[in-house]
Amino acid sequence: MNPSSPTHHRPSPNQSPIPASNQPIRRKLVIIGDGACGKTSLLSVFAMGEFPEDYEPTIFENYVAEIRLDSKPIQLALWDTAGQEEYERLRPLSYSKSHVILIAFAIDTPDSLENVTVKWIEEVRSICGPTIPVILVGCKKDLRDADGGMNPSLFVQHAEAEQVANSINARCYMECSALKNEGVDSILNQLPERPC
Repeated sequence: MNPSSPTHHRPSPNQSPIPASNQPIRRKLVIIGDGACGKTSLLSVFAMGEFPEDYEPTIFENYVAEIRLDSKPIQLALWDTAGQEEYERLRPLSYSKSHVILIAFAIDTPDSLENVTVKWIEEVRSICGPTIPVILVGCKKDLRDADGGMNPSLFVQHAEAEQVANSINARCYMECSALKNEGVDSILNQLPERPC
């Protein structure tokens, strides 16, 4: 047998095959955005339930999570990408066969929201085409909440991010705090059931 050829598991005569309705639907989610905007923390909390204590820039990281969406089992491949410029030539490789793209920005870094329109959506549309679902995600919501509105100019406001989401034809805009595990699961509930 050729070691590089795929193998198929066939049930033995004593085993019954798993009904197709119980097979998980496989989906691929890629998260992009500026470096240090909260991408890795978001995926880490979702996939493993823990907030990473130390920041280390990601080159590429993959997680697999099993979820239920509309009572259907979903196996979700989560692809974390590098936001730093030195990895720009590698990042497009992660987009292949994606079902949804999360574009993340840091609520405490208004420039990262600006980069959504001048950099990230352009990259997504040029590589994935105009129909791939995009979800805009504001990370680090807890920092704006902790400020209590004392310094609104330091933070991206919800209405401002909603306008950007509309301008890039995002499926929706969501906010989260990976640190406090707030809004993380809600983001995944926005995933499309079928590939586009």
